[in-house]
Amino acid sequence: MLLNHEESQLVFIDYQEKLMPAISDGDFVLSNAIKLAKLAKKMGVPAHATEQMPEKLGRLDSTLLGLCKGTLVKSSFNACADGLVDLLKPKAKSGNARSLPKHLQKNESDIQRPSVLIAGVEAHICLMQTALDLLDQEFEVWVVTDACGSRTERNRDAAFDRLAGNGAELITTEMVIYEWLESAENEHFKYALELVK
Repeated sequence: MLLNHEESQLVFIDYQEKLMPAISDGDFVLSNAIKLAKLAKKMGVPAHATEQMPEKLGRLDSTLLGLCKGTLVKSSFNACADGLVDLLKPKAKSGNARSLPKHLQKNESDIQRPSVLIAGVEAHICLMQTALDLLDQEFEVWVVTDACGSRTERNRDAAFDRLAGNGAELITTEMVIYEWLESAENEHFKYALELVK
């Protein structure tokens, strides 16, 4: 199964000022998140971000903040508990659903962009708990491993093992970029190539 940019949306978890310096390989992790966010903006893929108690951990990285639709401030480790799913599912059509023709009526489980690409910190806490809940909510969850981090590699890798065992797809930034492009003929290919270099 390959990613399609028209069915994708991104969630960036807690790339915050006071947290990032403690993350193993934090600069590399953040740079990959920014690459994804830049291409997502160019290709019309919605990107959402979360902030865990920003009054204590600082704000989201400013570059990433400028590339996202907005941020969800949360106190729960699992962002779904603080409203993430509402951001990822389509708004219900206005009017009486029974008055709409059958082909326009939305089933509660229909998701316009079912592929949720998730990246962030810490991989074994907020990212993992959010991803597992998204799987329970019937989203396809794709974890961008080289844009994820924890304070230790051991914790990060344990999270990846657990996520893969529960049905999440593990991918890398470049895998996302080239699957979204599909071809060197894509109008965004040169832009993406500059991001990769």
